[in-house]
Amino acid sequence: MNFALILFLLLIASGALWSVDRFHARKLRPAGTPDPWWVEYGASFFPVILIVFGLRSFVVEPFKIPSGSMIPTLLVGDFILVNKWTYGIRLPVINRKIVAVNDPQRGDVMVFRYPADPSMDYIKRVVGLPGDRVEYIDKRLTINGEAVPIREDGSYLHPDRLYYSPKYVERLGEVEHSVLIERDAPAYVPQVLNFPGREHCTYVHAGVRCTVPAGHYFVLGDNRDASSDSRVWGFVPDQNIVGRAFFIWFNFGDMKRIGGFD
Repeated sequence: MNFALILFLLLIASGALWSVDRFHARKLRPAGTPDPWWVEYGASFFPVILIVFGLRSFVVEPFKIPSGSMIPTLLVGDFILVNKWTYGIRLPVINRKIVAVNDPQRGDVMVFRYPADPSMDYIKRVVGLPGDRVEYIDKRLTINGEAVPIREDGSYLHPDRLYYSPKYVERLGEVEHSVLIERDAPAYVPQVLNFPGREHCTYVHAGVRCTVPAGHYFVLGDNRDASSDSRVWGFVPDQNIVGRAFFIWFNFGDMKRIGGFD
């Protein structure tokens, strides 16, 4: 049972208690009588839960980065905020879009429900839009026949393992962001799942070529050789989108990691 569903059930329960107290039970209590326990511990929490539920469902939602697939942009332990309305207003819990606003763009850092297990939330960078021809061959990204601009940018020190990875700056649309690409790691994609739309992809020893189906997106992690992403488990359907990540608000291991990111 996910947190959104738990919060929704608490909202319904506290709202029912609040309604009973507000429109019925309160009128029957003698003046000066203390509120019963079910009002103090149930109905009184309804306004707070309503505000939290509304903010979390339609405005911003906090997430914690659990893995290193988005290094160096996002580190393990980063607490981030996700804009819930930039890609459209969706019904809570079932995540069904009811109002279209914007579509994901190349370069966006997007949170979504993992297609192979929608109970899990994943975060990756949007690379391919519906209809795009995406190639990741010999660790070079090509979209619709044009190589994505990339340049070397020194190296990145992994503080937990004390080793360096080659760092590059990649440009997707208007977004420049850092990526890590290990020169010695193999180019082929291991352990590919049998995902929906698998027929739209061709796997070769040097990588993968895919045509993104309508209503779907191709995503990659910035830590290219340490990311399980669309190369492995396929495309992200529009109905799985949660929102766009845009702000780091805390990290217990590094108090300086606060602010926006590309």
